[in-house]
Amino acid sequence: MNDDAPVPIGRPPQSRREALAKFGWIAVWLVFLAYPVKDLADGHHSAPATLLGCAGLVAFGGCYLALVLRFMVRAEALIAPQLALAALLVLATVLAYTLGDEWLGLFVYVSVASAFALPFRQARWMIPLTTVVMVLLGLRTETLGQIIMSLGVMTLMIGFAMTGVRHLIHTTIQLREARATVAELAANEERLRLARDLHDLLGHSLSLITLKSELAGRMLPAHPDKAAEQVADIERVSRQALVDVREAVSGYRRATLPAELAGARTALTAAGIEATIPPAPDGPPDGPLGEQEEAALAWALREAVTNVVRHSGAHRCTVDLTRRETLDGPVLELTVEDDGKGGGGAAGNGLTGLTERLEAVGGTLESGPGKRGFRLLARVPVGSEA
Repeated sequence: MNDDAPVPIGRPPQSRREALAKFGWIAVWLVFLAYPVKDLADGHHSAPATLLGCAGLVAFGGCYLALVLRFMVRAEALIAPQLALAALLVLATVLAYTLGDEWLGLFVYVSVASAFALPFRQARWMIPLTTVVMVLLGLRTETLGQIIMSLGVMTLMIGFAMTGVRHLIHTTIQLREARATVAELAANEERLRLARDLHDLLGHSLSLITLKSELAGRMLPAHPDKAAEQVADIERVSRQALVDVREAVSGYRRATLPAELAGARTALTAAGIEATIPPAPDGPPDGPLGEQEEAALAWALREAVTNVVRHSGAHRCTVDLTRRETLDGPVLELTVEDDGKGGGGAAGNGLTGLTERLEAVGGTLESGPGKRGFRLLARVPVGSEA
């Protein structure tokens, strides 16, 4: 249900306007109390009977409102629902029996309270029972047809109608709670995406900055011009990292294979690692490749190269892109293999994030010892050729 409705369903009022609207909706149903009030005001009864009638009516109204408000706004129960319902039935029976037919309208409230206070399997018997008690009391002065047509049908129909209202309230509460859960899950997913993107972005960029800073430090005494070039590269990488972080936070950044292939060549060369990298494709390599699939493969390349630079101690690194046919359809494979000590095999945040990215697009990730060092293999599905 819409929380912006004038009478919010299934939650306490949040403002004076909502409270007045909810009380007005409930007050409409107090119209049947006009007949007992008029009966007391007309002076047809003795003073003690009038006094007791007023006290009984106040007690009846208090029990009824305690029940209705509890289930309409989820307030704390002032009295046990079953006890309040029993009190309503007893008060309605005693007052109608002793003070006359003008009090038979109280059984409408007993029927409504039964719908709110009892599970449906019990309310479906309690509502007809309440109607029967009311009809029996009315037979003292009216015929069966008259009492059924005047109040019997109304008591029965309003009671069962209120069971539907109660079900609507419970459904609304469940939908509101489900919506809150979905919002929390979406926020958690967004935090996970941001953490994964920042790890992939900053891990690569900071590693490159560190390498170039060390290289500039070694060049500075003897080769100031070359050191200045490295410092300029550090500034460029830093600015790009800042742009990437901003785009990642905004959710707009999409990694591409051409950009990551170029970045891999730069990072490996700066680390003094001999790199064998295929040229960047002008378009989707070897057939249609979706944006999400390409982005997942590009992140895999970035993470793999970062691990080679930071952990492997390798002298050579080979990157390969190959299209293969499998039983599940064509796939594009990215292979990154080095000749280092295999230190990139630790299962950290990077490889965990890569696995999640690839699984999200139907891909897979394999990592472990290769022929000479560490090998990472990422696969993503590609479309069939036209």
